[in-house]
Amino acid sequence: MQDLNFPPYSFRIKNSQNRQYIFDGLRKKFVVLQPEEWVRQHVLRYLVFTKNYPKSLINVEKQLTVNNLKKRYDVVVFNPDGSIFLLIECKAPEVKITQDTFDQIARYNYELKAEYLMVTNGLEHYYCEMDHKNEKYTFLKDIPDFSR
Repeated sequence: MQDLNFPPYSFRIKNSQNRQYIFDGLRKKFVVLQPEEWVRQHVLRYLVFTKNYPKSLINVEKQLTVNNLKKRYDVVVFNPDGSIFLLIECKAPEVKITQDTFDQIARYNYELKAEYLMVTNGLEHYYCEMDHKNEKYTFLKDIPDFSR
């Protein structure tokens, strides 16, 4: 897998039945190592080891319903009160971040009402702070460190 625009982290990778698997410490299981999963695992390490978010507040690949369609978000970080602090959309490194990507996370966030959004393909990262009351957002240089 290619180097990504994250600090270097160590991963447990195994080969089985001609496929590579990476250990997901949050889901506590090996998952197929695809390019998008490589990005997601870097994001999870970034949240836990660089930004100091507790694993207990992070949720990975859960289903939600958007316009009566079943969708799956990549990563959500909760506030201790159960509200959603951060919604993250991961793409494979070869996938360009386009308006469609922002539209996708905006549709998800219409339901979830996260305070912050992150979109990444592992090479480019975009961060937004949401202002739901005024229906606006502000781009940021990074997401806040955990501080609660």
